Amino acid sequence: MNLYKTAALVTVFAAFEHGLGFLYRIILSRTLGPEGLGIYQVALTVFAVFLTISSSGMPITLSRIISKHRARGSRIGEHKATTAAILLTASFSLAITLLLFLVRTPFSTIFSDPRCADLFYILIFSLSFTSVYAIIRGNFWGNKRFFAYSLIELIEEIVMIIVGVLLLLFVRSEVADVNKAAAAVLISYLASFAIALIYFMVKGGKFRSPRGEIKPLVKSALPVTVMRASSSLVNSAISVIFPMRLVQSGMTSARAMSTYGIVGGMVMPVLMIPSSLIGSIALVIVPELSESYYRGNREKLSELAAKALNATLLIAGILIPLFISCGEGVGIFLFSNAESGKLITQSAFILLPMSVTMILTSVLNSMNCERETLLFFLLGSSGMLLCVWFLPSYLGSGALLVGMAADYCVTALCSLILLTKKTGKLRSGKYLFSLLLAVFICTLVGMGLRSLLMIYLDYIWALLITMLTVLGLEALFSHFFKLFDFAAAFKKFFHRSLRKDPAPPK
Repeated sequence: MNLYKTAALVTVFAAFEHGLGFLYRIILSRTLGPEGLGIYQVALTVFAVFLTISSSGMPITLSRIISKHRARGSRIGEHKATTAAILLTASFSLAITLLLFLVRTPFSTIFSDPRCADLFYILIFSLSFTSVYAIIRGNFWGNKRFFAYSLIELIEEIVMIIVGVLLLLFVRSEVADVNKAAAAVLISYLASFAIALIYFMVKGGKFRSPRGEIKPLVKSALPVTVMRASSSLVNSAISVIFPMRLVQSGMTSARAMSTYGIVGGMVMPVLMIPSSLIGSIALVIVPELSESYYRGNREKLSELAAKALNATLLIAGILIPLFISCGEGVGIFLFSNAESGKLITQSAFILLPMSVTMILTSVLNSMNCERETLLFFLLGSSGMLLCVWFLPSYLGSGALLVGMAADYCVTALCSLILLTKKTGKLRSGKYLFSLLLAVFICTLVGMGLRSLLMIYLDYIWALLITMLTVLGLEALFSHFFKLFDFAAAFKKFFHRSLRKDPAPPK
């Protein structure tokens, strides 16, 4: 399967998975309410810290090491590296789980609401299982088994939604709804682990002596783990600091938790819509980048990096006009919450630096730049924490969005500079200029059209017509400014399917 078909397949899976998750988030927002959603979000955020510490750096490192072994034709090396990664992750995650249960009483005091602690200790049962699953997923990634990778991720999402809906809507008990939601997450993690392990063994996965692979794995994974663990720690710190600073600025505790629930549980899922598509690009292109890097093919490296960056810019450029012109209506329609809609509109431009940061972090990590991406992350996070600490008194919920903007702008700029240095050239300047011009025009048309339609139509019809019009304009400008070649993409995607195999020689 060629790169275009693979990318398309993974994108379809990712979009479907993200769409299901988004629908489930709407169900949660309506059943749990802003306060319950805030509690759920805090528990997940703190759990993510320990999940990140136990496994985060390993999958991408394992993928890159497997790519190196593939380039050298060493199948045994792949098996040894996978075994080493599983042993390291399983041992560490089990130790963390036992320690957290031993210190449950003092550890629970870090949560401002005891209900968050109850949720966290439901989730922590899955730590070892989902950590090992992440390693197996890294093996699939390195071996370019994208179908299995994507399908199991989708199954995990489906299991969580089915179990969550059944527990929340049809099971009547004294158990709090937020605890039922956490139980659904736990069950989905166990399901994905079991399916991935069975598939790994069926497809010839083997365990060999990890001798010689542990040290390189730890050395390469440590910077990525530190960066992602720091990211989770920052998010956890924000989940505690942000409501606290809102209370100190004059809000009640319940209002502060609701505000965090709106930003973290309603606005952020909308802003993270590009992540599934960008993740698909990274999933497909990172093994190719790693092989080109280890083979010293700098020309191909530059070409692949530019393609990944341009595709990411296009995704962000499509969504920004939609968010600005339709964000308020989207918030009301999806969450029945006007404040979330206003924040979606106000934060639309964050999509550009956020999307660039996402793809370039993956690209640079595939090129053995884990230490540099860690430094960039720390610089950006410092700006975010400063905003969250000092701005709530002036901006309220907007302080978190300003902090995110500062974080992603710093990280994206530093990453672009490093990538240009690594590849020697990066032909995306002209593309970005054309994209921004198209975004500007489509945004103006979308805002004007929606304001006009709201005078005569119901907001849902005004929202739908505006979105369809903006999408049509974006397709037109993408062709006019040569942002996306529809004909070439169609030809490349279907080329192998339409080409007939030559007749065998007589």
